[in-house]
Amino acid sequence: MLHLEHMEYEAVIGLEVHVQVKTATKLFARSRYSYGAPTNTLTDPVVLGLPGALPVLNREAVRQAIRTGLIFHCTIPEITRWDRKSYFYPDNPKNYQISQLDQPICKNGFVEIELPGPARNIMGEHKKIALDRIQLEEDVGKLTHDGDQSLIDFNRAGVPLLEIVSLPAMRSAEEAFAYLTSLRMHLEYAGISDCDMEKGQMRCDANVSIRPKGQTELGTKVELKNLNSISGVKNGIAYEISRQQKILSDGGHIIQETRKWDAENGLSTSMRTKETVDDYRYFPDPDLVPLHIARTWVDELQQTLPESPFEKQERFFVDYSLPYTITSVLYPNAELCAYFEEAVRCYDRPKEIANFITNDLLRELSDAHLSITRENFRISPQQLADLVRITEAGTISKQTAQNVFVEMFQSGKDARTIIDEKGLAQLSDTAALTDFCRAAIENNPKAVNEYRTGKLTAINALKGNVMKNTRGQADPALTDKILHQLLDQ
Repeated sequence: MLHLEHMEYEAVIGLEVHVQVKTATKLFARSRYSYGAPTNTLTDPVVLGLPGALPVLNREAVRQAIRTGLIFHCTIPEITRWDRKSYFYPDNPKNYQISQLDQPICKNGFVEIELPGPARNIMGEHKKIALDRIQLEEDVGKLTHDGDQSLIDFNRAGVPLLEIVSLPAMRSAEEAFAYLTSLRMHLEYAGISDCDMEKGQMRCDANVSIRPKGQTELGTKVELKNLNSISGVKNGIAYEISRQQKILSDGGHIIQETRKWDAENGLSTSMRTKETVDDYRYFPDPDLVPLHIARTWVDELQQTLPESPFEKQERFFVDYSLPYTITSVLYPNAELCAYFEEAVRCYDRPKEIANFITNDLLRELSDAHLSITRENFRISPQQLADLVRITEAGTISKQTAQNVFVEMFQSGKDARTIIDEKGLAQLSDTAALTDFCRAAIENNPKAVNEYRTGKLTAINALKGNVMKNTRGQADPALTDKILHQLLDQ
């Protein structure tokens, strides 16, 4: 008989992700929404549930919900319905939420994920995480707890939400991390949501259970809340798996409950016993008729979908011969990819352009604490292409080009202007360079002797001397050629 402390367990994880849809107005009301607006200024009678106020469906929210379903290979039903979900919390003024139970707007489907590769330069395994449903519902207000009182801001109440529910198909915290990363990438690519977790635009609850390896029956599920970042989801799930394994190994039992993740202390604490669907007392919303979705509309929306991130990853590898170390940096961000391709259209040197983007541009954005958005790039695709063209022509060295890039990012000037103003053009005059090389040989007898006795790398000391005396402007290739000619005489 296998003792509990020696039993091997496997995790079973499902995620419920709520994503705010980018629309001008709320799901069933005309009031607008924008993050950071003054408290309780974006409400109206429908949002506040005042007597006589009736909901009117936002067509754009439905459009984006259908596009989301198509992105994730869901079935789009011809009829979807609205239900009232009893919700007795102070952040919901109506005491019910308009949601979907039996007939959601999207069914089934999957999210493709990429797991970490065995090495940084090797692509990881791709898997498909099955979805149960995607439903459209309204968001609630925001509660802020201040000492012994709670403050409510109803600005967010009524904002259209997509609840994306996976099947319990993930087996590790790493898979959950990859799932959320892929979800966010695809939604940002399609312009459906900005998915900023710090602004509450993407929120996640994790359902975690464990079971003995080889068992098909699911274990007792624990819901984990307060997961405020993708890394927080990963850390919270990893902790919960470990906590449950220890309980079972010690002969205890898992309680079905909702737990709160405490990122600061790296642990979860119990909040309440888990509600069941009966606790919400769903019933069809009497103020909203069923929604009929025309097949022709679905077909039209299919044509609006962008190239997916993983399709772009593959295309960049095939069309531009970019290594995975570069494509893995580019493809998660649609704006970075568009910027790269515009620059390549200006000058067909994809590897050189990509290197500037993935190394120099991202470094400057990070140092300036700027997000990776087009408005922050500061250097136009044409300007970047010109810098690469000038460097490839040998006008400046690659090291100088990196310094010029920094100046371009900070000043907005183009490369040629900076090179001319600072006199950075490479010294390519053979006669002048020969004089510098002769001086380096005369002043470094030790390096000369080492080179001539077989230590060929000693020539680097001589090159360094030439570069120092020309303030980095010597043409490296020509310098190398002249030094070899003089030393081999």
